[in-house]
Amino acid sequence: MFPIGSLGLAALIHFGGASIEHSLLSIKILALIVVAIFIFATVFVVLHHAEAVARRLGEPYGTLLLTFSVTAIEASVIVSMMLHGANNPTLARESVFSTVMIVCTGVVGVCLTLGGLKHRYQDIKRQGTNASLAVIMALTVLTLILPNYTLATVPGAFSASQLAFVSVLSVLLYGAFVFAQMVRQRGDFIEDLTSRAEHEEHVSEGGKVTTNVLLLFVGLAGIVLLTEQVAGSIEDGLAFLQITQADAIVGFFVAALVLMPEAASAVRAALNNELQRGLNVALGSACATIGLTIPAIGAASLLTGRSLMLGLGPGDTVLL
Repeated sequence: MFPIGSLGLAALIHFGGASIEHSLLSIKILALIVVAIFIFATVFVVLHHAEAVARRLGEPYGTLLLTFSVTAIEASVIVSMMLHGANNPTLARESVFSTVMIVCTGVVGVCLTLGGLKHRYQDIKRQGTNASLAVIMALTVLTLILPNYTLATVPGAFSASQLAFVSVLSVLLYGAFVFAQMVRQRGDFIEDLTSRAEHEEHVSEGGKVTTNVLLLFVGLAGIVLLTEQVAGSIEDGLAFLQITQADAIVGFFVAALVLMPEAASAVRAALNNELQRGLNVALGSACATIGLTIPAIGAASLLTGRSLMLGLGPGDTVLL
């Protein structure tokens, strides 16, 4: 119900946005509250279908399916907002940076803390986890730090040829990581569950896997399209209030809202004593955000001629 409802609400807001824009402030606030309710409700429905797909397909295929779908839609939202209105060259950088920081310092920390409090001791595959962190480190340095040290253009930006090269290199690096995760070193990313029978009762009993996948995509599309509407409202509000660094705030909200299904899935996996799957979801989303979103944004920048600033400032570089 909620996945289809969220998608329908997003379409209604898109086609009826002009009437809402000229309505009273109370109507606008009520519309935002309704959108927020649908987003949070759809997150839990999407989480249910994501877990059903993950258990039916097995690891790491279920996790990769969730990661690819969220990343693809996130990239489309960022590109759409980049092309909306005036040129905002730092929005993509802030969204990607926020995603990495939320995952590495927030989602992973919550998984470790809550999982440890409930189960005391949890096993992980260190080699697979270290590989994920190494890929994240390489991709972040390549895309968010290296632009500050190039000489072909202004600091913080790549030239067209450099952006194309870095985009291809990011895709190749992420592709090598996925190949290792799915084929070459698959065992490094799959935990040895001794209590698998205890969790089998949670497998979805309704419908086939195709139904779960379809509702998963519909729910994710609804969440992200509604997120775009909320982010657009926040962007307009910040512009009206003349708040500096509005792109950083909007980027954080986009990253936080889009990451909700993956964050909830990772935390629930940790609570179910499946910490490795939770880390696969969390760290995999960070890898995919850089390895796939940056190339998509770079392609949009090259095709439209919009400027793109990827280099982080000194303070953000230290935090990273």
